[in-house]
Amino acid sequence: MNDENDDKLFGLSARMPRPAYLMFLCLVVGMGSGVIFDRLALLTFLPSDAVSDFRLMSEAWNTIEHFYVDRAAIRPQQLAYGAISGMVDALGDTGHSVFLTPEMVKQLRVDESGQLKGVGVEISMKNGHVVVVAPIDNSPAQRAGLRSGDIIMSVDGGDITGLPLDQVVALVSGPVGTSVKLGVLDPQTHHLRSVAIIRAVIKIENVTWQQLPGTEVADLRIASFDEGVANDLRTVLREIQRQHVRGLILDLRNNPGGVLPEAVTVASQFLTHGNVLLVKDAKGKITPMPVQPGGLATNMPMAVLINGGSASAAEIVAGALGDAHRAELVGETSFGTGTVLNEFPLPGGSALMLAVQEWLTPSGHSFWHKGITPDLAVPLPAAATPLVPVMERTLTPKQLLSADDRQLLHALKWVQADMRGEKSGGAATDTNSSS
Repeated sequence: MNDENDDKLFGLSARMPRPAYLMFLCLVVGMGSGVIFDRLALLTFLPSDAVSDFRLMSEAWNTIEHFYVDRAAIRPQQLAYGAISGMVDALGDTGHSVFLTPEMVKQLRVDESGQLKGVGVEISMKNGHVVVVAPIDNSPAQRAGLRSGDIIMSVDGGDITGLPLDQVVALVSGPVGTSVKLGVLDPQTHHLRSVAIIRAVIKIENVTWQQLPGTEVADLRIASFDEGVANDLRTVLREIQRQHVRGLILDLRNNPGGVLPEAVTVASQFLTHGNVLLVKDAKGKITPMPVQPGGLATNMPMAVLINGGSASAAEIVAGALGDAHRAELVGETSFGTGTVLNEFPLPGGSALMLAVQEWLTPSGHSFWHKGITPDLAVPLPAAATPLVPVMERTLTPKQLLSADDRQLLHALKWVQADMRGEKSGGAATDTNSSS
């Protein structure tokens, strides 16, 4: 599990500047020993406008140390971790900037290796609740029916309300072959259900495709933007071209994102010119990231599927193709992760994943905390199952057209209309009335 890591919504990596590192180290040592910084020490390590705030934190720490009745609960490391988590949470970058404990940093490294062990779900903390960002393709969580937006209320019968994300991760994680029972609330229907999941080794296959039965349209799914995805995509696009497929649906639903360079290269496979995105730094300077030449599928009629589980790099690609009018965006508003995360290592193996730059679409649209709005809004019924290529391989044309994945069927109608030279919203609207 990699819960926003907690959720793979990270971009580049950087080391913490040395002065900030020293400031943090002195803060922890001073607080841990019950010392209140005097004015000289504070001025040595802190910005002048933060002296009173750090004195306030130190006094709160010492008050807990001297007067809190449950002495066993006073654990300096946990207090420090809680204080840092609170600082990051106060930034309001919900579901993105995050403090990682050493255990979470180790899990992040495992996730980056491309093989996971657990239930296979991306989660984040949102409005005080543990929310499913997206189940990972071909994972126990996906097979058990977990959906983007689901709220996890309990783990093995224990209420998790108020627990920090790392504790929830620890409760849900466990040895391969063991089971965990989650109490899950559907935010739309307010129905509370119990979901039993067997933990397993999860092999991540990020790029899959299938020619939709009875059509000349390929359903191409990108499950995440891990290292190597762009190369896998190029291989798949060459195979699609060999099969003489004429249209394309790019499925980015429940794609939690990944690394920025992969997103730029992926978007460039479908564009001939312009920018993939704009990057705004903390000083307001905007730097364009141009389309890379040599795209393999720049003329094929296409639609892009997005939903509330489409985040980070997935939103970059959707935003680029939408702004360029290269593809129709179909589905639901995306998650709203619009920043570059840098990893800043901290003492003891912990780290800060901190937003240091903001992503904008090529037209300058900010989607941070707002999401990418689809051109054609198509909600998926609560009980519907999104189709993925591995499921489509056994479908007949009739079964495809009667499936409850209304988003895919709308995208299919739009692409087919474009292939016929119609390219109008009317075809998609007609599909709505019949599906």
